[in-house]
Amino acid sequence: MSALEPIDADVADVPADDLLEGGILGRERRALSFGIITVVLLIAFEATAVGTAMPVAARRLDGVSLYAFAFSAYFTTSLFGMVVAGQWADRRGPLGALGVGISGFAAGLVLSGTAMNMWTFIAGRAVQGLGGGLVIVAVYVVMGRAYPARLQPTIMAAFAAGWVVPSVVGPLVAGTVTEQLGWRWVFLGIPVLVVFPLALALPATRRIASGPADPAAPVEPFDRRRIKLALGIATGAGLLQYAGQDLRWLSVLPFLAGAALLGPAVVGPRALLPHGTWRSARGLPSVVLLRGVAAGSFIVAESFVPLMLVTERGLTPTMAGLSLAVGGATWALGSYVQARPRVEAHRERFMVAGMVLVALAILAAPSVLLPAVPVWVVAVAWGVGCFGMGVVITSTSVLLLKLSAPREAGANSAALQISDGLCNVLLLAGGGAGFAALGGGSVAGGSGSHPGAFLVVFLPMGVVALGGVFVAGRVRVR
Repeated sequence: MSALEPIDADVADVPADDLLEGGILGRERRALSFGIITVVLLIAFEATAVGTAMPVAARRLDGVSLYAFAFSAYFTTSLFGMVVAGQWADRRGPLGALGVGISGFAAGLVLSGTAMNMWTFIAGRAVQGLGGGLVIVAVYVVMGRAYPARLQPTIMAAFAAGWVVPSVVGPLVAGTVTEQLGWRWVFLGIPVLVVFPLALALPATRRIASGPADPAAPVEPFDRRRIKLALGIATGAGLLQYAGQDLRWLSVLPFLAGAALLGPAVVGPRALLPHGTWRSARGLPSVVLLRGVAAGSFIVAESFVPLMLVTERGLTPTMAGLSLAVGGATWALGSYVQARPRVEAHRERFMVAGMVLVALAILAAPSVLLPAVPVWVVAVAWGVGCFGMGVVITSTSVLLLKLSAPREAGANSAALQISDGLCNVLLLAGGGAGFAALGGGSVAGGSGSHPGAFLVVFLPMGVVALGGVFVAGRVRVR
């Protein structure tokens, strides 16, 4: 059954009480499936629409030098939200984290949309990230509880399919709104979409997946140590990002402070990531590391594609956004491929191949800095890279749930998302620092072309993605 197809015809003969096992659109799961898929649609539309409007917003707010910070602020605060959501969901169920997260996500959009300067805009992105961190972990816990193992690849493929329409429509809508009404309406219009997922997802979650994983077990208090580590990892990541954007010698102080805060949280004996993550130990640690390597390298590169096309090739925001639109469809196709039963025995090989495609896409994108190279090369490269991402990202989610005990699903899902967000922040910090150092912050002033500023973003990200090829080969326990 494909990701969003109705239940097979022969399921109609199953008694009503057995329809719970019919599929992701069975009677008992239908509202839940539509609700959480709509949540994914909301996040997808935000990502594609905001990415299209961001170059204009940064230029209007005189903040191109802080361009990377506008993206990393989201990931920085989401790190804290993920850890809180993991504990919240394991102890009391995912319902509260889901509701609060969606509301916070919308509030952050409103704050960014009304910002009068770049730092207020970044603050809105931070609020939005906190809500997004709560939502993404809650959704994973809901999926682990409400869907049996045989349906989890299918619902994950449905999540990926939920990116298709926003990826195609989002850039066109956001570009048109930006050009005709102004960039602010891109941010202020999205919160309206919150109402529908709240109406569907929350009641369905309460009915099917609420409460602690083991209702008979005593409810444990929140682990304050982990929450402190989460606050440390978010604060440390923010300081590193700030140091990367401010290239004065005094920046070494926030850099050292950020590194000191990050250390215990990510490599200490009681770190938030599985033991052996940073040395790519086989099994769960490599799954968690691969998620960060793949997402970090690809998303950082993707963040700079619209800005590169607008400033270096003169495209409108609409056309720059549409250059990435095909990626939504190919990402969903990659996710669909990994969900096929025949793939399971060869999942590791598919993930290795997927990372090769991701690396090739990132390395090919900056070729459009040469005037002789047509801009459609980016669209083709990103379509190929998104196919690889669809295979890799969805497979990491499937493997994580397979390798997690029910009572550890929230904490391990949080670790997966922490790896994702932390690698985004660290790589954005490095890429943003290089971009600023080579004059990237002056592209808004029309002072000439700065191809080197973009190369110092794309080429290192391509190398990181190539490292992910090795990590992908270690996700299975021999």
